[in-house]
Amino acid sequence: MSNIDFEVMKNIDVMKIDRAALVDDTNIEIDINLPKTERIIDFVRKKDGNPYFRKHGKRIVKLTFPDTELTFDEIYETTLANK
Repeated sequence: MSNIDFEVMKNIDVMKIDRAALVDDTNIEIDINLPKTERIIDFVRKKDGNPYFRKHGKRIVKLTFPDTELTFDEIYETTLANK
């Protein structure tokens, strides 16, 4: 995994991503009991590709990963509370 250049992957233009190369990740399961770094590595292995892009049916989504230990739910709740 250390040979993967995440910065290059992160900076790819969504309009230039090869749709055929993306794995439809609707069935990928994440082991939430793993530490954060291990969850990311596990996700990348299961996707067999770029972790910053996902294919969900016909849609392509570009993801970002915040540098935090907060869960998605905690971030979402904070966002709603600040509105």
